[in-house]
Amino acid sequence: MTSFTNNVIRIIQTIPYGKVMTYGQIARAAGSPRSARQVVRILHSMSEKYDLPWHRVINSKGEIGIRDEEMYITQKMLLESEGIRFQTERSLPLKSYSWNIDLAQVEIDFHKNP
Repeated sequence: MTSFTNNVIRIIQTIPYGKVMTYGQIARAAGSPRSARQVVRILHSMSEKYDLPWHRVINSKGEIGIRDEEMYITQKMLLESEGIRFQTERSLPLKSYSWNIDLAQVEIDFHKNP
């Protein structure tokens, strides 16, 4: 597993209940600001294995980006169960729920990132 992948997993694992992060925020915090799409791939392939709170990751517009209707409903219900309120059908007020990670509290290896 690459250092970037490891960092992404650690960051996602630390998103607290009732907070969200965007794919881009995670990529920047993991040391590769232009790798938001890679964060999507990591979430898709490793959420189950690492028990990641995948539902707490949204797009930069504050929207649920999932197109599959069933998964969209699941993500929205999980977020609402954590107290997150949506301003439209698909979007939430990002400023209200965004979590700014404290990198000092997360073990991250920036020396080996691609």
